[in-house]
Amino acid sequence: MLKQLLAGAILLIGIMQQAWAQLPPKREMRAVWVATVENIDWPSRRGLSSDQQKQEFIALLDQMQRNGMNAVVVQIRPAADAFYPSQYEPWSEYLTGQQGKAPFPYYDPLQFMIEETHKRGMEFHAWFNPYRAVFNVSRSTIASDHITRLKPQWFLTYDGKKYFDPGVPEVRDYVTSIIKDVVKRYDVDAIHFDDYFYPYRVPGKEFPDNTSYRLYGGNMMKDDWRRANVDAIIEKLSKAIKAEKPYVKFGISPFGVWRNRDRDPEGSYTRGGMSNYDDLYADVVKWLKKGWIDYVTPQLYWERGHRLVDYEILLNWWSQHGFGRQVYIGHGVYKINSNAIWRNPNEIPSQIEEARTLNTVQGSFFYSAKSFAGNPLGIEDTLRNHLYKYPALRPTMDWLPNTAPEAPYFDDAFERPGYLEIHWSDSDTSGHTKQYVLYRFEQDETINLTDPSKILAILPQASDPEYKDRTYVKGKDYTYVITALDRMQNESLASEPLRVRLNAGKVQMFFEQ
Repeated sequence: MLKQLLAGAILLIGIMQQAWAQLPPKREMRAVWVATVENIDWPSRRGLSSDQQKQEFIALLDQMQRNGMNAVVVQIRPAADAFYPSQYEPWSEYLTGQQGKAPFPYYDPLQFMIEETHKRGMEFHAWFNPYRAVFNVSRSTIASDHITRLKPQWFLTYDGKKYFDPGVPEVRDYVTSIIKDVVKRYDVDAIHFDDYFYPYRVPGKEFPDNTSYRLYGGNMMKDDWRRANVDAIIEKLSKAIKAEKPYVKFGISPFGVWRNRDRDPEGSYTRGGMSNYDDLYADVVKWLKKGWIDYVTPQLYWERGHRLVDYEILLNWWSQHGFGRQVYIGHGVYKINSNAIWRNPNEIPSQIEEARTLNTVQGSFFYSAKSFAGNPLGIEDTLRNHLYKYPALRPTMDWLPNTAPEAPYFDDAFERPGYLEIHWSDSDTSGHTKQYVLYRFEQDETINLTDPSKILAILPQASDPEYKDRTYVKGKDYTYVITALDRMQNESLASEPLRVRLNAGKVQMFFEQ
């Protein structure tokens, strides 16, 4: 028996090593959720000073960048409150410990987070909870100007929390106004909702929306009416976001099961006790078919081989139900070490690798940031040294603005003690260029811009851009190529190559035409 187990382990290690030896995709979404409700990820506790909050967020970004992430998904409205100055809602208690109290010394956390995220070439997805209004009725602090006090008729209490009633039309207008305000005032890259639409069912308790059903339900069955209410806000938000800024993405991270096959022939071969469609009244498949959302990130927080909701079954199901929109997979890093199955260090890496085999899956999200603390089972090592060893451009969306920038061009290069200093320029006067991708090839290597291992750096746009290549080895011949990216990661044509050669003991530069 021991020999069989050992042979199986050796075989698995061999399979993983073979998978890791394969090049990762050049384009891949790699994002991490940063939850603020109950101070799950950031800030670490309520009442930190502004400087402490900033230091924690910078440290989190730097850690995630080292882990290979190219986006963060930050919860900025956990419970009808705000991590930014808002004319509609009070400051979050998770910042200062008291709802309605501004950070001191004063700063705008959202503006700060976006700027720091963009400095690192990462996307900022603003994560909202649309319907939760009071996280805990018995202990949450509620400001005098909180919307639950101003419009009590909009709210229902269920399982110790207060929720907006999704059946009230004014609620949809209000939530849309909140999100339009952020899209207009801030340089966000995406608007993001997770799985909380109608609340998760509590056994023996019915969501108390009979009054609004009598007012607005008409002749519809209650379940269909509830789904129509959620459909309506998704469609309304989709149009509002794109009307304000066409390039801002709209993404949803639903519960992992849309519907079980025993309830619907289009459902998955799973036997989950709950589903988006039947229990949360979120018909995510409809939103994808209609093109109301740009990406979907199902929360597949189960292991491979789970007897009811197998990761592999759900991965394949979602990969076939993107309907032309992008599919990213949500991985439960928080599950690591939670039981015997999740003490397997290859569970998450294998999930990532399996997702990569499907050309209709474009990346991964990880829940959540704090779950990486302490490098459990070497997950950070695996990402940094293997799966995310090379940087990745984010996937493009051809239904959004997709005109690539003009190609940049090299100006000069100088050999300095310990490095090669490279200078380039671009002719972009419109601000279209947001980043550069610098590639490097060794002598006699074919220039192949699809190979992510040749990306030396992804750099922010600058008025006088330069790069210090500290891995340059004196005496070796290299070819450099530079491209430009817009904010949607559309890539320009390649520059003319810059060749660096050693001739008679001197470095020569050739700017090829």
